[in-house]
Amino acid sequence: MAAAAYIQDLFSHFGPVRTRRMFGAEGLFCGDVMFGFTEEGVVYLKADESTRSAYTAEGCRPFTYRKHDGEEVVMSYYPVPDRLYDDPEEFAEWARRALAVAERSPSLERKRRQLAGRQASRRSGARR
Repeated sequence: MAAAAYIQDLFSHFGPVRTRRMFGAEGLFCGDVMFGFTEEGVVYLKADESTRSAYTAEGCRPFTYRKHDGEEVVMSYYPVPDRLYDDPEEFAEWARRALAVAERSPSLERKRRQLAGRQASRRSGARR
């Protein structure tokens, strides 16, 4: 199954998901909100203090990577527990929680304000 078809099938109980290539992975988007990504066939979902314990209880560890200088960066994305790949309804529930976390993210609010500012600048520049 092609990657895009696989993702749509996996998230079929969640709803439409758009993917976008980024940094060697595929970002998972609902509308303009990135709530997860896939890398090497593993789905990672966004977590915060309200959802992190569910991942750790399943033995999941956060996604990490090393910068060029060797510093390890720990991200707020966790792999979906393996058992959820066979339970589409519970998978969808975890995805909904990840989306809610992403929607509360301060970085998303900053991005939306920046975009609104750029759009307002373009509109005022077009009126000149």
